[in-house]
Amino acid sequence: MNGEVQRQETLARQRRQWETETALHAVMSDPEIQRLRQEIDELEASMARELSPMLRRFQERYDRAVQDADVDLLSRSCPGNHGRWGRICVLDVGHEAEYPHLGTNSEGQPVAWVGTAPDDD
Repeated sequence: MNGEVQRQETLARQRRQWETETALHAVMSDPEIQRLRQEIDELEASMARELSPMLRRFQERYDRAVQDADVDLLSRSCPGNHGRWGRICVLDVGHEAEYPHLGTNSEGQPVAWVGTAPDDD
């Protein structure tokens, strides 16, 4: 009996996952959503181009800290959960009062963005 209950629970989980993925695919493939995503990507790249010359030292410092495994310096970097979303902010804790987030996306391209990742709160 216990095996049947586990099988039913597994099937129910798989069904929920399939339904969720199907819904997400439908939303993300909508042409308007794709257009907005492209527009956001372009704005973030543009902000990064504007800020990078002024804040390049932070990117260089972050890259050096990663290379040297400088945990002390890395622990003072932006604490946001952006890494979950494929982004790494190279600025220090508390930078949001003066600058937006600046760093790289999952493809290694420079980006700057305003706000927090959905699960930072």
